[in-house]
Formats: sequence, structure tokens, C-alpha cells
Amino acid sequence: MTSPSRLSLSTLVALTLALVLALPATAAVDPVGEWPLEPPEVVAGFDPPETTWGAGHRGVDLAGRPGQPVRTALAGRIAFVGTIAGRPVVTVSHGDTRTTYEPVTTSLPRGTRVAAGSVIGSLGVTGSHCFPAACLHWGWLRGETYLDPLRLVGGGPVRLLPLEGLGPAPGDLGSQTALPRTSPYAGWVPPATGLRLWP
Repeated sequence: MTSPSRLSLSTLVALTLALVLALPATAAVDPVGEWPLEPPEVVAGFDPPETTWGAGHRGVDLAGRPGQPVRTALAGRIAFVGTIAGRPVVTVSHGDTRTTYEPVTTSLPRGTRVAAGSVIGSLGVTGSHCFPAACLHWGWLRGETYLDPLRLVGGGPVRLLPLEGLGPAPGDLGSQTALPRTSPYAGWVPPATGLRLWP
């Protein structure tokens, strides 16, 4: 026969486990990836569109040189090799996300498994966003939502959190609960560039 104290302890453990399993999962932590080009030099940052077909920059551009080896940011499988809008594109699937690289030519066939940092092709100039110079347009998507690929290498938007118990700072985007949620990028602010702090 089970004692009342033992029964209540096992009931408490079961209830706690049931509660933990019923809670919604928290946002996944971004995977840690590799830079597709070495040395990395970002020449155009991520600027997501306001609407599905709106203007914006759905990835980042990295300066490079023609023929430079391009590496996959994360381990995965080559999901697409082909031409889109006149540009050679390689797409690598990583489960629920995928990264895109253009203009990149490759000899790897679709379905090839690749490790993070593996060479997946070489950088071209045709279709380069930086023409006549060469640069890699690097994208990252989850479903149809574009993500900032710099998050894979420790970049992307930074948000400082307030000290415990002090509440949100004035103007903090996290305190603006009335933002319209017409876009998955609502509330995203591009990183500041070209700021001068002194004359």
C-alpha cells in the first residue's frame, strides 16, 4: 500500500511534468553557423519588406571576388541548384530553414549532404547585386519568412534588455504592444550604420 505522503509526492511530480509538457515551446535559439565567404565583409544588410511583395533586401550581401569558394553556413542538404531570374543559385536545406547563395555555380548535385563550412560552389559576377564587382547575396528562410542570416554568425538586430525590476526603457520596441502585426518583421529596426558620434 502506498503511503499518503508518497502518493502526494508522485502526484505532484506527475502534475508538474504534465504542466511542463503542456506549456508552449519558447522561441528556438538560432543555430551557430559559418561565414559563407572569408574574410567576411557585409556591404548591404538585411532590410525585410513591409509586405510579401514589397521592396526590401531579403538577405545580406558579402563582398567577394570572382571564383571565390562559397561555403554553406549550416550543415544540410543541397535542395536546389539552378538559375532564377538569370542568376545561378544554390539552396541548402537545414530542416525547417534553408539558406540561399547567389550568384554561385556548383558541380554538386541536388540531394548532396554538406557539413557546415563545406565549399558548395564558387562566386560569380553575373547577376551580382554589386555588379560590376562580385558579392554574394546570402539569404535565410523559415518557410516563406525571410530571416536575417547575420543571426547565424552572431550579427543581426541587437536589443538590450532592462535591468530586472526596472521595466522597459522609454521608446523600447518591446513595450509597444499596439504595433500592427501585418508583417513578421513588424518591430524590426535595421542596425545603425554610418553614425558619427563627434564632429
